[in-house]
Amino acid sequence: MPLVYQQNINAFARLGVWHINETEDFFAARVGAPAQITHPHKRLQHLAARLLLTELYEDFPLDLIRVAETRKPFVSDGRFQFSVSHCGDYAAAIVSRHGKVGVDIEVPQEKIERLQQKFLTDVEISILNFNGYNKQQILTLAWSIKETIFKWYGDGQVNFKTHMQIQHCKVEDNQFTAHCAFLKGNPIPLKVSGIFFNGNCLTWLVSTF
Repeated sequence: MPLVYQQNINAFARLGVWHINETEDFFAARVGAPAQITHPHKRLQHLAARLLLTELYEDFPLDLIRVAETRKPFVSDGRFQFSVSHCGDYAAAIVSRHGKVGVDIEVPQEKIERLQQKFLTDVEISILNFNGYNKQQILTLAWSIKETIFKWYGDGQVNFKTHMQIQHCKVEDNQFTAHCAFLKGNPIPLKVSGIFFNGNCLTWLVSTF
């Protein structure tokens, strides 16, 4: 089974990435068939994420997953907080028994350079340190950081440029830490972590509240 990355973030939270190279039947036999997903590859991504949740916590209750009006999935009995992300042939998931979480996985693409002004302020662009990485990688990292914060928040109606602020980001040896602020309502300081691996950018966030 291609669980290509796993990390216990703390005593409560676990993170994993699955490289999808199995058939739909493989996943469906383990986690059931997805409903109302017509695109074949999106079905595979969905199934891989569901299986990954149970790989991280064997007692994860797939049957209790619901989707809020904001499209954020949640466990109806509140036992777990979780977040999932898909990109290409990869699925990522983070699960916690305590505290809100967010995760995102992205592949750097050229189009991110055309979009940077839509989600980054001039101040944020000026503080991004390339440190040997190319522009697409760093801009994808910045987007992924904000996407992870968006998933952590979970209530929608967020402006990526004005409600989320990257204040400092250090990238070294394919690992990074970003100190950020969530500015919708009272400012909340957040720390987003991540790695570059297998051509992907993976970011995650765990809070204690």
